[in-house]
Amino acid sequence: MAKKPVITAAEAAQMVQDGMTISPSGFVASAMPEALTKALEKRFLETGSPKRLTLFYAAAQGNRDGSGAEHFAHDGMLRRVIGGHYNMVPELGKLINANRLEAYNLPQGTLAQLFRDIAAHKVGTLTHVGLNTFADPRIEGGKLNAVTTEDIVEVVEVLGQERLLYKAFPIDVGLIRGTYADEDGNVTLERECCTTEATSIAQAVKNSGGRVIVQVERVVQSGTLDPKLVKIPGIYVDAIVVCENKEDHTQCQTCEYDGSMTGDFRLPLDSLEYPAMSAKKIIGRRAAMELEPNTVVNLGIGIPEYISLVANEEGIGNYMTLTVEAGPVGGVPQGGPRFGGSVNVEAILDQPYQFDFYDGGGVDLAFLGLAQMDRDGNINVSKFGPRIAGCGGFVNITQNAKKVFFCGTFTAGGIKTHVEDGRLVIDQEGRERKLIDSVEQITFSGQYARKTGQPVIYITERAVFELRPDGVYLTEAAPGVDVQTQILDVMGFRPKMEAGGPERMDPRIFSEGLMGLK
Repeated sequence: MAKKPVITAAEAAQMVQDGMTISPSGFVASAMPEALTKALEKRFLETGSPKRLTLFYAAAQGNRDGSGAEHFAHDGMLRRVIGGHYNMVPELGKLINANRLEAYNLPQGTLAQLFRDIAAHKVGTLTHVGLNTFADPRIEGGKLNAVTTEDIVEVVEVLGQERLLYKAFPIDVGLIRGTYADEDGNVTLERECCTTEATSIAQAVKNSGGRVIVQVERVVQSGTLDPKLVKIPGIYVDAIVVCENKEDHTQCQTCEYDGSMTGDFRLPLDSLEYPAMSAKKIIGRRAAMELEPNTVVNLGIGIPEYISLVANEEGIGNYMTLTVEAGPVGGVPQGGPRFGGSVNVEAILDQPYQFDFYDGGGVDLAFLGLAQMDRDGNINVSKFGPRIAGCGGFVNITQNAKKVFFCGTFTAGGIKTHVEDGRLVIDQEGRERKLIDSVEQITFSGQYARKTGQPVIYITERAVFELRPDGVYLTEAAPGVDVQTQILDVMGFRPKMEAGGPERMDPRIFSEGLMGLK
């Protein structure tokens, strides 16, 4: 095989022409080809090209610091963006809100799978994922602003069953982050905490007649890479860029390399810090009571992370195998810029394969965030007024888990609580109601859950709710909380209740020391 050209990031940027469709790799602050996207941004700011690009990525890409997809957040640089998550790229969100480009938000797992279907020259990705949510074209079709009018998702019927078709399109350039490349262009990813959909991007671009450019730490001699570690064969690769600035090739943005997230070594779990009593820990404790031995679990970012900490503190971390949508299986999922990786990971799958397992019901218990909830049991975590958060993998995970739990504080914006004598005390109520009459956007459909018979529970620090065939029920209330004034009067709808009212939440949740879950 002819040796692949090793070029500079600036030379790589010259390969992107006006109007092209471009797909970078990356998951939140990990696996992003920062040197390549920085060079594209620099070229655009200096010359005005490349302009009117279509940016297509599956997961969140960025750290709210100008990295990742924010390198494209300049007026005129993009014509269209199709992404799975936007919360980490607020500058891009501003352009979307100003109608300066077309924009779509679609389920992350489905977009990851779409790369494979583009590679295979299929018409698109056919799936049940997204039915009855904002991705459904009968609701919003994933469109994020007024200038976005084309339907790229279509409702179809196959064998008498309703499905959504996420339409395929060619990709001109793939910008992928790897670890090492040999002279023939074979690329490994062994120092990445997640492999995302790197292989699928390369295949999709190559079979679209496009160019694949890979950013790596270094180039090594041909034949010296372990073929079992090669994730991108040289036949897919058109050019290699060796990253000269280490800050543009950190394992996760702003983080030092951690070999416990790649299998280099394992950390003792007693080295982890456990959280002090708080509203978030109360929620984590109540949720941890739902854990069962030998289950596959997915934890969302934010408050659900407390469930893992509580479980390990209680000595029941081995009850479950935690998974992350980016691909890690086993270990302890990380948060912040390290979200996407897991300490003491047991396996790292490509993201599309992880979502195949999720979409088919492989997750026994899913614990996700609760930003807004309404009388129909719908959840919104994706859009709040001008703030475009995006759904990420939320739709895939919550729609298909065997049992789903939504975890969040009862109100938002300044809520303060403390525990006293085994009772919850609300010191200051949050400024914003989270349990409202109708959510702004349907990220999780209560209607779809009722139709499929999926068990759904909503956990807050002061109350627990359950979705039943005839509506949302208030089932538990915290000791010390007045049901009327501190629950019902702070909601935008009236939940159903059994005769006699809700039960009290387990008092162990509000006690100091271990709960004794083991």
